[in-house]
Amino acid sequence: MEQADTVCPTHSTETALNRCVTVRTRLENANLFGSATSWRISPCPLLLSSDEIRFFSALGPHLLSFYRGLNRLYNESVKGLQPTWVAAYLDQGKPESLIQYSRMKRFRDEIPAVIRPDVIPTQDGMVITELDSVPGGIGLTACLSRIYHDLDDGHSQIIGGRDGMVRGFARMLQSYQAQRAGCVAILVSEESKDYRPEMSWLAEQLRKEGLSTWCVEPRAVRFTEEGLRLDVEGREQPIDVVYRFYELFDLLNIPKAELVQYAAKKGWVSVTPPYKPALEEKSAFALFHHPILHPFWEKELGTECVFQLSRIIPKTWLLDPAPLPAIATIPDLHLSHRAVASWAELENATQKERQFVIKPSGFSELAWGSRGVSIGHDLPQAGWVGALRNALASFPTTPYILQAFHKGRLFEMDFLNEGQATVVRMSGRARLSPYYFVSNGTVELAGILATVCPADKKVIHGMKDAILMPCAVRPG
Repeated sequence: MEQADTVCPTHSTETALNRCVTVRTRLENANLFGSATSWRISPCPLLLSSDEIRFFSALGPHLLSFYRGLNRLYNESVKGLQPTWVAAYLDQGKPESLIQYSRMKRFRDEIPAVIRPDVIPTQDGMVITELDSVPGGIGLTACLSRIYHDLDDGHSQIIGGRDGMVRGFARMLQSYQAQRAGCVAILVSEESKDYRPEMSWLAEQLRKEGLSTWCVEPRAVRFTEEGLRLDVEGREQPIDVVYRFYELFDLLNIPKAELVQYAAKKGWVSVTPPYKPALEEKSAFALFHHPILHPFWEKELGTECVFQLSRIIPKTWLLDPAPLPAIATIPDLHLSHRAVASWAELENATQKERQFVIKPSGFSELAWGSRGVSIGHDLPQAGWVGALRNALASFPTTPYILQAFHKGRLFEMDFLNEGQATVVRMSGRARLSPYYFVSNGTVELAGILATVCPADKKVIHGMKDAILMPCAVRPG
């Protein structure tokens, strides 16, 4: 029988109900909650222990080192200083024009300035399922942090503090501005339109902090011979920084995307995250665990960083359909302690042996929002075989990864039952999403968003049945 952690402070029913109503009202006033976007509301943040806080504080620098190492690994692979198959894998399925653009010397050292891992707390510790450098939830986490902070008059120690998300994001953007005097444009694509309300709210808070920031559709940008400009409240402003809130696979559908790229190439504007699809592949975890690359990671990251990341990055393999020699096996892949020499062997795996996740590596409309995810032990035999074969067949255009599945531990959380106007308790599994912002070479933890889904859900994401709340320090 699984034991669940109870992480809500004890409140009277009336107090808990009033807190939930306050949270919902403030979210509605911020245009971040309604019929189109809704979830279950908790009367309290999710509380983390001091050991868990130390884990997340240390994780940011490790992930920054990992991104820097991945960037160097790719660049050196392109030059032939590391195995050339590294760059070949990371470039698989990308248009040649984007590959060449990403390799320009001007962008050589650029890495994402927002780092958000998806972390699953398990009975054996924390596990990172993937990294997202174009994450949603920044504005939502910022707003929730303020709301729950205010509920307790500041006594609830929200991770990052009341304004940590807003000010951390501001510092990150300001580090790109240099000495320019223009504005920041957050460009949100049609594909990402569900996130436009939270980014618009965030832009408004940034303006209150003195940073001229506007959330607009890409078509609102005007191109001139001097750079990019934006019509702001009847007055035209030059754009210094573009925050790219659109996926690179969607570039052909982004109005004026080529003009943004041209302006960045000329140095007229800074764009973050950079146009570097190689840094947005989930197969990076497979490269981290590849035995041939272990000496590189040891030298680049250091023994301690490699040790810590090895504990939390699950075993991952790139599903390349190329046949192996008869004497070869797939590194560290086993079925009931038997070495595996071909992907076809996985087709006959029992349900107990299918403790794996199959998902697109990146550069696909299926690679975000939990789309395209197949969980082996949750599928019938025919469904598992179909998912595996589809992943292998998709390799030329959309590579997939195979990743070890780790079951999240249970949490007991209270939430508002809208229909009955009361607060009830739910047993669920959590995804913790810490937001790290990089500015001037340093990384800071600005907040953590918790998503708790009912225990019977295998994939944890922001569904209507999920509870969303910020994380705070457990008293004592």
